[in-house]
Amino acid sequence: MSDTKKLTTTAGAPIADNQNSLSAGPRGPLLMQDYQLLEKLAHQNRERIPERTVHAKGWGAYGTLTITGDISQYTKAAALQPGAKTELLLRCSTVAGEQGAADAERDVRGFALKFYTSEGNWDLVGNNTPVFFVRDPYKFPDFIHTQKRHPKTNMRSPTAMWDFWSLSPESLHQVTILMSDRGLPTDIRHINGYGSHTFSFINAKNERFYVKFHFKTQQGHRHWTNKEASEIVGRTRESTQEDLFTAIEKGDFPRWKMQVQIMPEADVGKHWYNPFDLTKVWPHGDYPPIDVGILELNRNPENYFAEIEQAAFSPSNIVPGIGFSPDKMLQARIFSYADAHRYRLGTHYEHLPVNAPKCPVHHYHKDGPMNFFGQKTGVTDAYYEPNSFNGPVEDKSAAEPPLALTGAADRYNHRDENDDYRQVTALFNLFTNDQKARLFNNIAEAMWGIPDFIAERQLAHFKKVHPDYEAGVRAALESMTRAKASETAQQQKMPQGAEAAE
Repeated sequence: MSDTKKLTTTAGAPIADNQNSLSAGPRGPLLMQDYQLLEKLAHQNRERIPERTVHAKGWGAYGTLTITGDISQYTKAAALQPGAKTELLLRCSTVAGEQGAADAERDVRGFALKFYTSEGNWDLVGNNTPVFFVRDPYKFPDFIHTQKRHPKTNMRSPTAMWDFWSLSPESLHQVTILMSDRGLPTDIRHINGYGSHTFSFINAKNERFYVKFHFKTQQGHRHWTNKEASEIVGRTRESTQEDLFTAIEKGDFPRWKMQVQIMPEADVGKHWYNPFDLTKVWPHGDYPPIDVGILELNRNPENYFAEIEQAAFSPSNIVPGIGFSPDKMLQARIFSYADAHRYRLGTHYEHLPVNAPKCPVHHYHKDGPMNFFGQKTGVTDAYYEPNSFNGPVEDKSAAEPPLALTGAADRYNHRDENDDYRQVTALFNLFTNDQKARLFNNIAEAMWGIPDFIAERQLAHFKKVHPDYEAGVRAALESMTRAKASETAQQQKMPQGAEAAE
């Protein structure tokens, strides 16, 4: 072990724990003093230019959110009051692929919404899945590296992907969804969207409730098999873009039903699962979804680059009545997303037309590159705060109720006392036999060729979910091995030149 290299910061300081963020108590929130976390996230945001580091390939359109239900007892947000109608922009995307990647790839789909509310922009930045691969943002840059290209081969690496997943049992829930039918949707009109994280609602009495957001497709679910997707990619790499643009142009406007799950603040700690864990869902039996309204897409952008490529979404953009939670992944994204946009688009990215709020904006941010709007305080002499020149002042009514925290600040092991198998078992048991068979084959195809010890480690996780899960994937892998061996043997028996003649 004397030759083992020690992990350090970029300044050379040794890192004691590269697995767990520094948090106030085991459930968070995170501490800004965790420089090692901030360094990892900041470096990841600057790894590639000019396209997005993740979610580079995307499609988008404008629409509206119309509130048909009444959740005013939970939130004072103007955009969520009965009868409210709010303009919005939706951008969906694949996660791992570059801008030139094919649309019909097995991947998570980003589901990012920007609501242009009367109280400022509210961004809800989630996926088409209610969970994610990791629960601690310290591991997010590491996970994304496994989805990108190997530094030597410049190709995707199944070994890296499964090595990470097999060493991270918290990924099982998302991996199972990704490898199921829903991991390869035909387009974005036929997927659900989720806020994924736990957020807060604040009502007029200044009471806090925790909330999860759901957008259920009204078009139904449609998915490709791997074989069907290969044929689609052979025809076009823009299948999702073509589907969305064409549907809206001909007036076939896609719709989603918006729902929320509400958890009283007092319920935190009452369940076996951590309600702020991004790898977990809230069972509907505990917190039934409540219908809120209808999201509709009804207008294509006039210029894709200006309105979709330059669109910038960040969970840091909230409005009165909506707040955050101790969700560690959300806490990090509050910093990381806005930081990524300042790097990719520039300091003043939120003044670009597609990102600009449709309500009055006043702030004391000053100068910087590409400042094309001048002073935003409304008063020439008020370029600092506090001042004596009637510059904009703080609004005490926007304050949230105190958030009770417990626990000493430390790097808590996020895998301690955490059951990463129970909800995956419940999901697996919902699949039909045909769905399970496709799941097994999809995983076998994705695992083909990785080292045996990594495959066995992953199979051990599947077995903890359900013995049939492990047995099904193992059988599919063995079947692929026999098929590959037979194919190789036939090629070796062919006369020289016969293959070329065929």
